[in-house]
Amino acid sequence: MSIPSTQTQYVVTSKEKGFEGLIKQEGPVPKPGANEVLVRLYGASLNYRDLIIPQGLYPFPIDLPVVAASDGAGEVVAVGEKVTKWKKGDKVTTLFNQFHQYGDIDQRAASSGLGGVFDGTLRQYGVFNEDGVVRTPSNLNHVEAATLVCAGVTSWNALYGLKTLKPGQFVLTQGTGGVSIFALQFAKAGGAKVIATTSSKEKCEMLKKLGADYVINYREDPNWGETARKLTPNNQGIDHIIEVGGAGTLGQSMKAIKYEGIISIIGFLGGAQPKESILDTLSKICTVRGVYVGSKQLMEEMCLAIEANNIKPVVDKRIFKFDEVKEAYEYMWAQKHFGKVGITIE
Repeated sequence: MSIPSTQTQYVVTSKEKGFEGLIKQEGPVPKPGANEVLVRLYGASLNYRDLIIPQGLYPFPIDLPVVAASDGAGEVVAVGEKVTKWKKGDKVTTLFNQFHQYGDIDQRAASSGLGGVFDGTLRQYGVFNEDGVVRTPSNLNHVEAATLVCAGVTSWNALYGLKTLKPGQFVLTQGTGGVSIFALQFAKAGGAKVIATTSSKEKCEMLKKLGADYVINYREDPNWGETARKLTPNNQGIDHIIEVGGAGTLGQSMKAIKYEGIISIIGFLGGAQPKESILDTLSKICTVRGVYVGSKQLMEEMCLAIEANNIKPVVDKRIFKFDEVKEAYEYMWAQKHFGKVGITIE
């Protein structure tokens, strides 16, 4: 295939204008350096992060203007002369923090996010360091693979990054966002029992179909933390909690957690000022941990598990075309989605 000199891309130009600051424009197709690959991107997906960057609400480094979004998958179409890992035709998926290769995240790695500091994936072609992409699982298409970059790796890190989930343990997930659904799938693949919370009867059925052992409607049961604890042997509590609600849910998570259990803080949909004190970790004897996606090593391990278990990411039934990116942002902001919001890049 011949590589064009220009391409269509979506650029975040402002932190003050909301989605109006997301501009569709023509830009150059970058050329790969010695250690880089040029990827023709075919699939992308959105995260809550992408919605709040143009609104000035994102707490990590950004460098505007920047091509939007972190999640992308496609095919290598050109390689630099020193590249040894990839060849033309290889199917690859982007790494969220380009400098987070192994081990713990540090300040440099935390400042290397695609779609925040480095140009992201809402474009037709992207250049990445050969260590800035991973092999796409063979059982996934480009849009499905794109959903792994942020939500998938974050869930995998929560369950397997600090203290590895063991078969028979209990995992609690909150709601039906991308991270929570991946956590449900990864926990079931690891032989765990899963308790999921949701606010709707329709979503309750969907969670059961995905393998949730128990589903609690938190609107009907505001004391769901105690209810979840009672579902565990001898009321011992939950081993891993995927905490996405922040101030709105942390109190209940504290009621549900087991001694030496881990609460992984992923988001703050219910607000960022919890009533609970950090000292509650002492009386509950638990670890409360912030998770910022994960390393390339974790992502590669996750991809192997996805292939081995034929795990299919849950993508919302409406997949957006590349000229509908603004609509995709609005759709996700209005919380009309179930699972991940996918975009095809024509």
